[in-house]
Amino acid sequence: MNSIEQTASFLKDKVNQAPEIGLILGSGLGILAEEIQNPIKVPYNEIPNFPVSTVAGHAGQLVFGTLEGKQVVAMQGRFHFYEGYSMEVVTFPVRVMKALGISQMIVTNAAGGVNEAYEAGNLMIIKDQINNMGQNPLIGPNDDSMGVRFPDMSTAYSERLRKLAREKATSLNIGIQEGVYVGNTGPAYETPAEVRMLRVMGADAVGMSTVPEVIVARHAGLEVLGISCISNMAAGILPQPLSHDEVIETTERVKSDFLSLVKAIVMDM
Repeated sequence: MNSIEQTASFLKDKVNQAPEIGLILGSGLGILAEEIQNPIKVPYNEIPNFPVSTVAGHAGQLVFGTLEGKQVVAMQGRFHFYEGYSMEVVTFPVRVMKALGISQMIVTNAAGGVNEAYEAGNLMIIKDQINNMGQNPLIGPNDDSMGVRFPDMSTAYSERLRKLAREKATSLNIGIQEGVYVGNTGPAYETPAEVRMLRVMGADAVGMSTVPEVIVARHAGLEVLGISCISNMAAGILPQPLSHDEVIETTERVKSDFLSLVKAIVMDM
C-alpha cells in the first residue's frame, strides 16, 4: 500500500460518507470550515504521512461533513513550498482527497493585488495561473494511474464553475474581480520592481500557494474553481509596508461575503 492509499484508508475509517467536493482554505479563510455541519475534525498531526501547517492563520486540520447539502472535506490550513516542504508534500493532500472520492475542488487564497484597479478586500475568481515558482509538482516519474505524463492546462480553472461563481456573486450583490494569479515561492513579499514585472507578464494577483495544488488537481482529473481574497495591494502600489497581520485583518473584514459566495457556489456544484 502506498502512502496515498494508507492515508486515505485511515481517513475512510473516520468518516461515514465519501466527500464530493474538496476545499483548500487559505490564510484567514479557514472560517468556512466552521460552517460545515456534523463536522468530523482530524488534526494533521494525527494523519499518517501528513505534514503539519506552520503558518499563523492556518488551523491545521481536515474537516469532513455537510456544506449546503454536499459532502465536503476541507483543509483548514494548507502547506506551502516556502515552509521547506517538497512539491510532492505540498500537493499530497490533493492526491488524498482524490482517493477519498472528490471530483471537484475549490481552492482559496489570500493574495496581493497586482492589477492597480483592484482594492484590498476584493474577491477575485481565478481565470488562469502563472507558475513562477521554478518548480513543478509533476517532475519525476509519472504514475499513469494518477494522470497522464503531459496534462493539458489550457482550462486549469473550470469555465463552468467560474460562470457559476459570477452568477452567484451577482445574485448576492457581491462585487467580484476575475483575473490571473501568479504563484511565487515566497516567503519574502515581492519588491516593487518584481510587481511591475508581474504586471507586464499579465498577472492580476500574486501569492505563495495554489499553483502546485491546481497542477496536481488537473493531473488527477479534478474540476477546479479558484477564489483569491485580495488582502493587500502588492509592493510599490501604495506607500506602506506589507505584513501578514494586514492579510489576516483584510480576510476578517470580507469573511461574510466570502462565506456567502462559497456556500452559494457549493449548493449548485
